[in-house]
Amino acid sequence: MRVKTLSDLIEWTRMLHHHLADCLAECSTKNEEERARALLQYLADHERKIEQVVAEFERQADPRALKTYVYDWIEHKPIETHRTCDSHYAKLGFNQICREVFDFHDQVIDLYQNMADRSEIPEVRELMESLLNMEKHEAMRLVRQTGRMDDL
Repeated sequence: MRVKTLSDLIEWTRMLHHHLADCLAECSTKNEEERARALLQYLADHERKIEQVVAEFERQADPRALKTYVYDWIEHKPIETHRTCDSHYAKLGFNQICREVFDFHDQVIDLYQNMADRSEIPEVRELMESLLNMEKHEAMRLVRQTGRMDDL
């Protein structure tokens, strides 16, 4: 997807969460490790919820802010994720899965931070900071929840 406007950027990150959720769910039935299967299913459910939250941000955002062109702002490297679900997560252990999913969220946080820092229009900055705070909160929640799973 080519990102031209803030609306495109938000839609693109929503689609990344959607794709990750699908991939994690698919791999949750294929991983040989029981703890990893449970983690993958939990993470898939969590990614679906984040996808819905991102969609809600887009639905409720100021339409003028969404039309803001951002293609010249984005100097960010592309977010690394598995574009096709090749059962990648089915081959990983619990800790490896956590590292990869946390890394994905760190990349999204970096992108939102970059966009918030570059925003000069108050409505755009507010939207990007809201998305950034949501993503940070959800990443911290994932760390806490997976830490609890690791304790079991």
